Amino acid sequence: MIPDTEKVMEIIRETAETLITPRFRQLKDGDVREKSPGDLVTIADVEAEKHLEAELTKVVPGSLVVGEEEAEDFPSVLERLKQDYPVWVLDPLDGTRNFANGREPFAVIVAYCLGGETLRGWIYDPLSDEMIWAGKGKGCWFGDTRLTLPAPLPYIDMKGSLSERVSKRLKGVPEAPTKIERVGCVGRDYMDLALGRLHFARYAFQLKPWDHAAGVLMHSEAGGASRLLKAQRSYHPDLTPKAATDAGEILMLAPDSASLEALSDMLKD
Repeated sequence: MIPDTEKVMEIIRETAETLITPRFRQLKDGDVREKSPGDLVTIADVEAEKHLEAELTKVVPGSLVVGEEEAEDFPSVLERLKQDYPVWVLDPLDGTRNFANGREPFAVIVAYCLGGETLRGWIYDPLSDEMIWAGKGKGCWFGDTRLTLPAPLPYIDMKGSLSERVSKRLKGVPEAPTKIERVGCVGRDYMDLALGRLHFARYAFQLKPWDHAAGVLMHSEAGGASRLLKAQRSYHPDLTPKAATDAGEILMLAPDSASLEALSDMLKD
């Protein structure tokens, strides 16, 4: 069963309006804790995930959920993505560190998966009220506009999202991009990739499905190219964070296959 896209967008917006944005720059003592050193979770993350789970499983009866907060505590729930059941993959508040520190951006990410494949994806930026969604074989949509990536720019004019460590590899490379920014919110990265505001991105190691399942589908449906560089195959959400880390996996996204190859070569160790 394919979920009603409008209903899902309504649930996402309602969740953000009631449980996330009212707490932005209003968090109290005890509303933020560390899951692990440097990895924060807020009351907004926890409550939004519970609400999304309750509402989205009503949209598709019998569907299961893999939520970031539950999966962090119970990694075995990731096995649901390998089973033959519809699964909602939830990042209730992507960019938690930004949110906890009163900074923009942050986002809500929802993917709908079946058999290790993403069939639908939604990303919502509550502060800009921008929502992008995509369906496998149905395109990538921003309101009534079907998104299609423009022709690639010269590499030197491209803007990318890279870690500080990796971006240093571009120094001294002829015609390499110089506009590099990482905003601390993967969901916002994927929105900007689909909108053509960001041209390439590179993510490494854990590759958590709640970060990437929806966004990779959006980017692909907008005409972009992506690849797991170690495995030399497409990304699928049943890749567990542990398996990705053990393989030293890297996910690369670019406007087309030619630029993906060229940028990957520029960024090699």
